[in-house]
Amino acid sequence: MKNVIKCKRKENGMSQDELAKKCGVSRQTVNAIENNKYDPTLSLAFRLAYELKSTVDELFDPE
Repeated sequence: MKNVIKCKRKENGMSQDELAKKCGVSRQTVNAIENNKYDPTLSLAFRLAYELKSTVDELFDPE
């Protein structure tokens, strides 16, 4: 599943660590999601969308 989390995170001026702390996960988890190595749970996807002022549909593309 492709995503635009890295782009949205940078638009919001956040580091991976800052986003991870706001979402209650590790920086490594955010890195893995950004590099399409890990698909987040639905609840994490909604937290990411909230913190990035976006929607889940805007963040993720099922290809």
